[in-house]
Amino acid sequence: MASKGRVRTVAPFIARPLSRHSSPENTGRMLTNSRLTPETQAKRMRNALNRVFSQVAVPSETAKAPCSIKVVGVGGGGGNTVNRMIESIDEGDASVEFWAVNTDVQALCKSKAPNRIQIGPGTTRGLGAGAKPAIGRSAAVESVKAIESALSKTDMVFVTAGMGGGTGSGATPVIAEVARRAGSLTVGIVTKPFSFEGQIRMQQAVAAIEELRKQVDILIVVSNDRLLEVSPSDLPLQEAFILADNILRQGIVGISEIITKPGLINVDFADVRSVMQNAGLALMGIGRGSGKNRAQDAALAAVTSPLLDFPIQQAKGVVYTVTGNKDMSLTEVAQVSNVIQKMVGQDANVIFGALIDENMGDEMSVIVVATNFEDPEGSLGQQYARQISANEKFTSAADAAMATPPPPVQADIETAIPETPPPPPRRKPKKPTTLGGKVKRIAGGLLRRALGRGPSQNQ
Repeated sequence: MASKGRVRTVAPFIARPLSRHSSPENTGRMLTNSRLTPETQAKRMRNALNRVFSQVAVPSETAKAPCSIKVVGVGGGGGNTVNRMIESIDEGDASVEFWAVNTDVQALCKSKAPNRIQIGPGTTRGLGAGAKPAIGRSAAVESVKAIESALSKTDMVFVTAGMGGGTGSGATPVIAEVARRAGSLTVGIVTKPFSFEGQIRMQQAVAAIEELRKQVDILIVVSNDRLLEVSPSDLPLQEAFILADNILRQGIVGISEIITKPGLINVDFADVRSVMQNAGLALMGIGRGSGKNRAQDAALAAVTSPLLDFPIQQAKGVVYTVTGNKDMSLTEVAQVSNVIQKMVGQDANVIFGALIDENMGDEMSVIVVATNFEDPEGSLGQQYARQISANEKFTSAADAAMATPPPPVQADIETAIPETPPPPPRRKPKKPTTLGGKVKRIAGGLLRRALGRGPSQNQ
């Protein structure tokens, strides 16, 4: 009976390994009871261990990532970026949740995002914002409850849009404010329009970017005009917009995958948050390399990318991703790290990850996000201020030109064309001479001579 009492206490002691009774001495003494046969002891040992490990949650390889990440595409440009991300990810990958937000019901119906929000049904009636940021903002404010519900309990939120229109320019700052207020690390990745899209659209984009900068932890702005510097001159118009959307996609994927996907070098969410939280304006560079020096070429291309508005030497925080095939070596990753470390300085906080992607072939890709600049207000901030000032000057000059009546056209002509003498009078053309006319003229001359008269006045 005494031995049975001791045996019944085995399971409670092992099931609570943190209790004071679960010392190795006590556990071993109870499991190695000399009164039990070896087979019985082994059986009870297996049962006890099974009960212990059944209480431990072991994540599987297909389990959802513990970090909750959501990508919110706002407006037409943001919706296109989300669609391209969905097309590029592996089927069944649930590490990132995609949302499409728009005032245009027709555009939402075409979206590939599994989660969609129509904002401002009372403000826009599902017909869009009409390229007016004020209407886009009112629509977001009207649907703020739906936005809060969608972004609650999220660790990281990417807000992406093409600036310059109505929904993207007006609603994106409101959505970013909701996400940040909920405690999410909020990253804004937006584009400035092409110059050929007009001054009004550019002016709206610059004003919206300045407003968005106040509502996010980190803001990455990609100028579409800079994409033309690395594009062929005969690039079709549709391909130009696809290229702009693809740059946004690469930026989001480059940051999110170093958190969600296991690789040669893993990075956790806390590391990324330490670099990006309250970092303000940021820069993004993308580089690719192939061949023997692919690692160094990709790193140099990333840190000298045309997408960078100014050098990254001023950055105090850097997050970068190295992607290659299974043949990518640790030495190549070290080469990339050495190039970036030399560019940013020794006091910069550098976080990086290395991923394996068999679709890369012989190429390597490096995506760099530089943050925490010493004087962002004096660099990008001044750039935006200069852009706004230029737009205002352009508008003022245009208004002045419209208000001032043009000078008389005749005055311009007289000033531009010097006086010239009048042309000489045209002589009366001679009539063609025929044989009969010659005979008559000769006969008339002979007759006048015979009569003693001079030549005729008509001749």
